[in-house]
Amino acid sequence: MNPEDFRETSAGRVLRTPAGYWAFVPHPLPPALHWSDALITALAEAERALGELAGLGYSLPNPHLLIRPFIRREAVFSSRIEGTRASLSDLLTYESVQLSLFELPDDVREVHNYVRALEYGLERLAELPLSLRLMREIHAILLEGVRGQEQTPGEFRRSQNWIGPPGAALQEATFVPPPLAEMGEALDALEKFLHDPPQLPPLIRLGLFHYQFEAIHPFLDGNGRIGRLLNTLLLCAWGLLPTPLLYLSPYFEARRQQYYDLLLQVSQRGDWEAWLTFFLRGVVTQGRDAVQRIRSLERLHARYREQLQSASTAARLLQVVDLLFERPVLQTRQVETALGINFSTAQRYLDRLLQEGILNEITGRARNRLYRADEILKILDQPSPQDLPQ
Repeated sequence: MNPEDFRETSAGRVLRTPAGYWAFVPHPLPPALHWSDALITALAEAERALGELAGLGYSLPNPHLLIRPFIRREAVFSSRIEGTRASLSDLLTYESVQLSLFELPDDVREVHNYVRALEYGLERLAELPLSLRLMREIHAILLEGVRGQEQTPGEFRRSQNWIGPPGAALQEATFVPPPLAEMGEALDALEKFLHDPPQLPPLIRLGLFHYQFEAIHPFLDGNGRIGRLLNTLLLCAWGLLPTPLLYLSPYFEARRQQYYDLLLQVSQRGDWEAWLTFFLRGVVTQGRDAVQRIRSLERLHARYREQLQSASTAARLLQVVDLLFERPVLQTRQVETALGINFSTAQRYLDRLLQEGILNEITGRARNRLYRADEILKILDQPSPQDLPQ
């Protein structure tokens, strides 16, 4: 790491370690911010977009129908930033089949772990505030049995890490986060920032937190995914959303290099405004995207119910339709379990949905068949214009 690239000191300081390499140590949050017109405008738009999404979340009769697939969409995009190639359909298919006797492709396993870690974090928030302890617990789940599992899952690093081109040695790194002693102090200060009385608007605090976590880089592996996952937890913990419906990873993934460059720019130049403006635009973009997807899913849900509504339609069949929005890929056994009905009745309902064109059977087998609701999956998975690389 070249110390000459880090001349501006508002975000942190560089130090030369006893081993002879340079590292960056971020100052405790919050920094002194310049409230430019651009930043104020970006904050107002982000708060408006988030408020609209929150209002929609409160008005949803069955928000649980959307939480599960939205979490999985986030897992796919956040993991994709780190190089995985698993699709939403891949993940949903695996979760439906759950063939534990077969080897799970590494990419799908990593994405599945992200889902588990995020769901665990959301559950734990009911009894434990977001803390260093919870970060470690989430990290242990994220790296369980996947690439990076040898990198002390669930523990903050006990050796130096660095960021640079593939294969770069420490001396060739673009960025070197704090050495161990300074890392511990920075983490303590970050936890204090989380729990101190707020001095800044919540979305600004969230953007500052995300930068700071990535600058500290407290784990040997998984820092990017954990940092993005924590965004979702904080949106819920701080009461900004009633349910986890906003995810920034699609925005970051479509602008991956800009995302990395702006984080580095804060460290090198103290350019908080550029980073925070980018972050807030992500809230606007993904907030509007979530609203559009939710409304599209609501319209489709209403169309299916109208299509099936008749005197001869069992109420259970409409419950199967509800289940499809939680699980767009499923098997008969899952319907049987979810609705508490026998296998033959569950199969009869799925056959009816096949006849109606709501489901497609995707295995071609006579047994252990797998069904997919393609129209639901299309709404969840299709890229928005803002998801496309800029």
